[in-house]
Amino acid sequence: MKINIDIDDSHEETRITIQAKEWTQELQELVNMINKKKQQRLPGVNQEQTVLLEPKEIDYIYAEKRKIYAVSKSSHIEVKMKLYEVEEFLISYDFMRFSKSVIGNIHRIEKFEASFNGNLCVYFQSGSKEYITRKYVNAIKEKLIQGGQ
Repeated sequence: MKINIDIDDSHEETRITIQAKEWTQELQELVNMINKKKQQRLPGVNQEQTVLLEPKEIDYIYAEKRKIYAVSKSSHIEVKMKLYEVEEFLISYDFMRFSKSVIGNIHRIEKFEASFNGNLCVYFQSGSKEYITRKYVNAIKEKLIQGGQ
């Protein structure tokens, strides 16, 4: 992908042009990020109180028994959104799908190791660990190699 930025006083408004051979998922994600107003924090519920979670402090989000939870260093907090909604909300913070029921923050990964069945076991800075299923391993490895860009 090639990016050109032209900063000039003569431009009256910001304009974005994307030129591509075909429509891809990557282009869709770019358009979603550009169009979306970035909300700063993710609302969650802890002991009947609403708390605001900083995305950069969340290790991963997972679904269990029809509920969604955000895991950080110190807590598991319920999020009153559907997993796909959380994924869309957090895509601009470099969260990626790890499995059918888990979305992870790639910036919080400390190390990872390959499992015998083709999955990856990732360890987060907080000490938590989670597994990436084979379906998502290549995309995660590619993103990690690029340094999260």
